[in-house]
Amino acid sequence: MARLKQLWSDMRASFWFLPCLIVALAVTLAFVLTHLDESALEQWMKRYPNLFGASAAGAREMLSTIAGSMISVVGIVFSMTLVALALASSQYSSRVLRTFMRSRVTQTSIGIFAGIFVYCLIVLRGVHGKDESVFVPVLAVSAAMLLAVVGVVVLIFFIHHIALSIQASTILANIAEETIDAMQSMFRPQDAAAAGEPAHTEADVKKVLATLCWIPIPAMNSGYLQSIDYTILLKVASERRLIVRVERAVGQFVLAGTPLFSVAGERAASLDGTLNATIAVSAYRTVEQDPGFGVRQLVDVALKALSPGVNDTTTAVMCLDYLGAVMATMGRLAIPSPYQYDQGALKIIAAGPDYADMLGEAFDQIRRDSGGNVSVILRMIAVIDTLSALVVGEGRRDDLRAQLEFLAELGARTVAAPQDSTLIASALAPVRRSLAITSPQRRKV
Repeated sequence: MARLKQLWSDMRASFWFLPCLIVALAVTLAFVLTHLDESALEQWMKRYPNLFGASAAGAREMLSTIAGSMISVVGIVFSMTLVALALASSQYSSRVLRTFMRSRVTQTSIGIFAGIFVYCLIVLRGVHGKDESVFVPVLAVSAAMLLAVVGVVVLIFFIHHIALSIQASTILANIAEETIDAMQSMFRPQDAAAAGEPAHTEADVKKVLATLCWIPIPAMNSGYLQSIDYTILLKVASERRLIVRVERAVGQFVLAGTPLFSVAGERAASLDGTLNATIAVSAYRTVEQDPGFGVRQLVDVALKALSPGVNDTTTAVMCLDYLGAVMATMGRLAIPSPYQYDQGALKIIAAGPDYADMLGEAFDQIRRDSGGNVSVILRMIAVIDTLSALVVGEGRRDDLRAQLEFLAELGARTVAAPQDSTLIASALAPVRRSLAITSPQRRKV
């Protein structure tokens, strides 16, 4: 199942799957309209002779013109797409390219233009015009005219879409939206966090785990851990009366031959292939089960903007705004317990995300690269102020307090101008009061 999900994700992010599907539909439409009985069109042909009436030579010329135009447009669309990909990779980050490639507008546009071209070729072959064997599929030829108009409209919309898609605000909004969707699908609301959880304490679990003998199960392939099918993993653990500990979290890099799982139980032999079948390992990360990758993309864009060669503070500030939106979503959700049970018995120990680690992923590297940049420091303080009013849990507020103190230290160390130092101190004071700082110690939840 994990491999099928990986295959489906790869096809969604490809430039070939949806266009090929549209081309196949165009081929089917061409054959259907060409062989359709024309008797049903007799009244319409009499009513609109200029629309349906066309000689074989005229039909061939029109179809040839449409087909030639569409294949030229396909080349233009590919060129524009590649230029947009190259610009996004150099200006923002190569990790945002997958967002471009998953664009339904781009994939559909390529498919429509290629589909019209193939449609016209097939209909063109069905036009006969010698002596008494004249045959013009008037319905198919008329549909080609309509498709040509559709192609022009799609081309105009595609140019508009490309112009929007290379803007920093659009790229960041798409990444944030995808990341937030992944978080909402993975995590539950706070009020539903305790529903259905067995009443086992952390101490009870650790006492049980201390008595077990663990057998390592190595990874079969090297790459990034894209996804884990915990439903099947729980089923395997229950059927074999095992406890399975996942040694790597989704998004981490695994090496073939290194432990990926550890199992404990009487029937722990010959599980390498069974457990490895529940995971998907690939050369790249995806956001579906790895919201940290979405955060990583936003951070990479911010770091690129803060680099001396780009020096685009405005884009870095926008990245912080969207990072704030992502972390606000996570702050309102409950991270599931790493312990999964079947009929009250512990079966899986998962390796999952942590709010403190995700907060550090979002802010630490940007903070280290923003020394002396007053605008970025002030925006990070403002984002933490916003998060302090939205997060649920004192432990998460402790993590925000720690980040705020890191920013205060950064400002004191790197900002020399008295006026700028006063601005930072003025921004820090109300946030400190809001968080009611008593200790900068960091506590995980």
